Amino acid sequence: MMTVVKQYSGTLMKYHLPLLAIVISTLATSSFAQSKFEGLYGQVAVGYESVNPSSTNTPIRVSNPSDTIPLSTSISNTSGGTGNIALGYTVSLIKDFTLGIGAEYYPIDSSKGNYSATALGRTATGTYQKQAAYNIYIAPGMNVGTDGLAYFKVGYTGASVKSSQGSVSDTENISGYSLGLGYKQFFSGNWYGFGEANYFKYGNSVDNQSATVGKSTLSVSTTLGTYAYNVLVGVGYKF
Repeated sequence: MMTVVKQYSGTLMKYHLPLLAIVISTLATSSFAQSKFEGLYGQVAVGYESVNPSSTNTPIRVSNPSDTIPLSTSISNTSGGTGNIALGYTVSLIKDFTLGIGAEYYPIDSSKGNYSATALGRTATGTYQKQAAYNIYIAPGMNVGTDGLAYFKVGYTGASVKSSQGSVSDTENISGYSLGLGYKQFFSGNWYGFGEANYFKYGNSVDNQSATVGKSTLSVSTTLGTYAYNVLVGVGYKF
């Protein structure tokens, strides 16, 4: 009986150990297979952008004598061309999934938009412009075939908003979060093309202003909120 058991066990070991080795080797190769996009990359993009601000304000408060003056404001949306440059790094995770991290900068300022403020029947007008925008992001991705990568972006974004009225100008810094979707495709060697859509939501910024007129102090508080979106196409190189 013991001889039979030993022979049977030996047969199992003979056929199952090589099989187990093959399975482990296959799983290891597939689980840690590198994406063609793994590594350092740089890219440039151009496209279309829309900036959509909103403005709310308090009435003008007068200190002496105590009073308030109704104030109404309006601000227009703006749209036009945009573009960025980016640098990042991508690593392979489990089979067919990647994780990227990157930073992008927008050297192209937005188109100028208009704003106005009306009080006591008089209207003052000015312009604003979004400048020096940047975005720091992580990008989970999924391989598509051997040459493609679909990805999702989430990040921290910031920009400056320059407002001008005549010869007077002011700059406010705004920041918030970003979301994006994109696709990359190699087309020659380490060169790839890509397209993506991004959404940027900036937190509200509050601007408190005051001025002295005669014996009275006039003060007003304005809250600016902004969101923007863009659609980009570009080319990149994986080092």
